Amino acid sequence: MSFDRPPYEAPPPSLAPHLVPVLQVDTHLSPVPLTSLTPDALRSRFASPPNWQPELLAEKKFMDRAPMHAAVLVAIVMRHEPTVILTQRTAHLSTHAGQIAFPGGKLDATDADATAAAQREAFEEVGLETSFMELLGPLPIYTTGSAFLVTPIVALVRPGFVLQPNAQEVCDVFEVPLAFLMNPANHRHHQVVWQGVPRHWLSSRTRKVSMSALSGVPRRGCCAIFTVFCRPDCAGLGCAAAMIIV
Repeated sequence: MSFDRPPYEAPPPSLAPHLVPVLQVDTHLSPVPLTSLTPDALRSRFASPPNWQPELLAEKKFMDRAPMHAAVLVAIVMRHEPTVILTQRTAHLSTHAGQIAFPGGKLDATDADATAAAQREAFEEVGLETSFMELLGPLPIYTTGSAFLVTPIVALVRPGFVLQPNAQEVCDVFEVPLAFLMNPANHRHHQVVWQGVPRHWLSSRTRKVSMSALSGVPRRGCCAIFTVFCRPDCAGLGCAAAMIIV
């Protein structure tokens, strides 16, 4: 991908992603039709999945270690307007502190597969019980610069759940409308040069619906989301990546 302006140069350890200039907004691409984002349409999509063509499959490697498998749950809540559950990680964590993320983490030895890991992590992090989930299937593996091979697992979630965030790992849980994420006009491209290597990500700015762990009643707030998340194709979901950075 080429941009009209040179990439911003700054060391990521001190970089605030939202301060990196926006290089491009994908207003030239059409949004995914709302009819393709209904539960039945998504079920049909994953029952006969296409040959996914993700725009971004891997970050440039910046850590020299053996690859580790991980999984995240892309939990689509079947509300009148479908939403996606996201979390904000606590500030004291040794890795990814303060970041916005899908529920998920590394595969444990006891996990049968990526699906089991995504479900386990979702329960451990936010208390989302598997009885509310209808699994649809995986999206292509995304490789992070820190050598994680992340499998996104997409699931429909029946409303009525009560979340109980793990305060040691999660400081907030909220939802973002799926239609917003699947509209390229809300996708902004950023690029930074670190150690001589261009690093590219997408961002969106949206309103979040933050869920009360006790009541499950939405409360509205403002959130800036910086992500490589869902890139739509002509008929439905594209590829989901591991992490959304705030």
